[in-house]
Amino acid sequence: MASESKASAPLTLPVLPLDDEVVLPGMVVPLDLSDNDVRAAVEAAQAAARNGTGKPRVLLVPRVDGTYAATGVLGTVEQVGRLSDGDPGALIRGRDRVRIGAGTTGPGGALWVEGTAVEETLPDPLPGSVTELVREYKALATSWLKKRGAWQVVDRVQQIDGVGALADNSGYSPFLTVEQKVELLETADPVARLRLATAQLREHLAEQDVAETIAKDVQEGVDKQQREFLLRRQLEAVRKELRELGGESEGDETDDYRARVEAADLPEKVREAALKEVDKLERSSDQSPEGSWIRTWLDTVLELPWSERTEDQYDIPGAQAILDAEHAGLEDVKERITEYLAVRKRRAERGLGVVGGRRGGAVLALVGPPGVGKTSLGESVAHAMGRKFVRVALGGVRDEAEIRGHRRTYVGALPGRIVRAIKEAGSMNPVVLLDEIDKVGSDFRGDPAAALLEVLDPAQNHTFRDHYLEVELDLSDVVFLATANVLEAIPEALLDRMELVRLDGYTEDEKVVIARDHLLPRQLERAGLEPGEVVLEDASLRKLAGEYTREAGVRTLERAIARLLRKVTAQHELGGRELPFTVTPKDLRDLIGRPHHVPESAQDPAERRTAVPGVATGLAVTGAGGDVLFVEASLADPETGAAGLTLTGQLGDVMKESAQIALSFLRSHGAELELPVTGLKDRGVHIHFPAGSVPKDGPSAGVTMTTALASLLSGRLVRTDVAMTGEVSLTGRVLPIGGVKQKLLAAHRAGITTVVIPKRNEADLDDVPAEILEKLEVHPVTDVRQVLEIALAPAAVRVGVAA
Repeated sequence: MASESKASAPLTLPVLPLDDEVVLPGMVVPLDLSDNDVRAAVEAAQAAARNGTGKPRVLLVPRVDGTYAATGVLGTVEQVGRLSDGDPGALIRGRDRVRIGAGTTGPGGALWVEGTAVEETLPDPLPGSVTELVREYKALATSWLKKRGAWQVVDRVQQIDGVGALADNSGYSPFLTVEQKVELLETADPVARLRLATAQLREHLAEQDVAETIAKDVQEGVDKQQREFLLRRQLEAVRKELRELGGESEGDETDDYRARVEAADLPEKVREAALKEVDKLERSSDQSPEGSWIRTWLDTVLELPWSERTEDQYDIPGAQAILDAEHAGLEDVKERITEYLAVRKRRAERGLGVVGGRRGGAVLALVGPPGVGKTSLGESVAHAMGRKFVRVALGGVRDEAEIRGHRRTYVGALPGRIVRAIKEAGSMNPVVLLDEIDKVGSDFRGDPAAALLEVLDPAQNHTFRDHYLEVELDLSDVVFLATANVLEAIPEALLDRMELVRLDGYTEDEKVVIARDHLLPRQLERAGLEPGEVVLEDASLRKLAGEYTREAGVRTLERAIARLLRKVTAQHELGGRELPFTVTPKDLRDLIGRPHHVPESAQDPAERRTAVPGVATGLAVTGAGGDVLFVEASLADPETGAAGLTLTGQLGDVMKESAQIALSFLRSHGAELELPVTGLKDRGVHIHFPAGSVPKDGPSAGVTMTTALASLLSGRLVRTDVAMTGEVSLTGRVLPIGGVKQKLLAAHRAGITTVVIPKRNEADLDDVPAEILEKLEVHPVTDVRQVLEIALAPAAVRVGVAA
């Protein structure tokens, strides 16, 4: 247990104040008697000692900023004489701690106080923790004393056995502040005092180690700089002697750069700029930081492939075959690449490869949902054209210098990503894939999209100037392929410089072909299976694509195939499955569970969303492709609900306006449509779009909301197999919208068989695959009345208005 302190009989002593100094018990200190307070206290103690026995006693009290401490030290005057400098002095030994009480009177001119001596007790034997603390303090003190060369003091410290005496011995430490010594003085418990002294000594040793490390590093740096300076001076002297003798220095770096620039096949303006930099390098000193900047710039310029170009493969059928073999579908992109190669072939045959300093590059923007093969298509294009391929990831880039490079005046300056891509490709006409161009952001460092304007402009990029290079770089022969998920996120000025190619997703048949020819072989290899060990029937792949996944691309489909193969492999290793094994549609549920996306038409009629009046199926376009969108409408009770229109589902302003237009149309044409709209004035209308956490906007849900409200008022159900899209006007006209191909693909994936679109979007049906149009009954309409005739099921028995 911890030791305790107890008080003894009171003492009356003269006060000897110590300004900014502390004496602990056990310490012997000399004090200058020329100080009035010290001399008065010693004389008063001597006068008191003449009347009694023993040595004169004083109370040593620290005085910090004019304030006395609450605890002092009983000191005995051992000797009075002369100090080493000849001044009168007294040698005083600290004895015991004394708690200071009230002031009193006494002989002499000193201040007398009453105090109580503090006696310290410790348990016997000492606990193990205290013994360990004593060993630690002695080890730390020994380490510190050895660093100072105080070997005699080391033996004295090792001979101290008392816990309190060992702690008070730290009062001799010159690194302790007055406040730290006062804290030691006022700590009565010897164990706590020793713990405090140990912590103070440990902290000082740690600071000393850091200071020694810093001093060592500084000294090593200075020695290295001095040595380097001396060696460079000697090297300059040797080179000077060699030049005077008519010889050449083999290691002359500037001569080496000059020779490399003159030997390189550089454009004329680039050569002139490089030779100017070599002249600067020759004039600069070796210690100048500008020399390292010039060397780095020259290395960058010399590493660029200024005159390197790969020959395009003008085998048009061969390029078409490569694209078809590596990617199924995507006919628009394949046709564009084939057209580009055919035009380049004709230009080369007629000597039109370079016109006005510009070559025949291309800038394409591949826009489509995730997983349709935009990124992998870039490598296939390079393969088909016989060019080098390099990918530049732009997702999350917010610094304009990432595109144009940094000025050379900055430390650590680098060329931009475009120049680095050309350098990495090793040719001036690679295929550069600018991946995720719609994810580029802007902040206080500039707008990278604005820097891309020059890069992607065929009229400007033959004289592209990087901030780091500051020489013209010809990018007119580069094929730039930019990929994006959301077209609206690309700035209009940037989009205007690119040729837009949409990738709207795959049909179910294309997904089956991709899974069979590309995904399955790749996943078989990753699962460690031979091609014939696990076979997936086309019907199984079709079910995976139609019911286990619902996406525009094939990433989730590939993950489903990988999960299926892992399951079969694990069952085989556990002895429950023999290989080879053919996966049929019936095996899918046992292997990877039940389907996640069952078409609405395949559900029980009573469980479908459109099983009640007031629910219609619409079509929408999201960043992940097309999707179906349900609209629900209801009427509030006239006695409980407030009149007006309520919209829920995180709708944008345009969609809210479409709902107002739909309601206004039905109110004004209710009699014509035979709808009971007279009660709408007193009843609230609520329109809800499920998936409320997903933001929705756009005018294309106008006909869907009109149909839902008409179904609600008439009591007629909306046909389950019908989906619709189109903007509605106040007069009931159905206006055109966008994304028809994506919406029809989504309708097909959801099991819809009848789709209603605006008449003015009929031309967009040419972009929809023929196999999809064969399976869908598409109705182009001009008026919302036609939509209601198609979408609303005839009611044998008229149902009342639903509340």
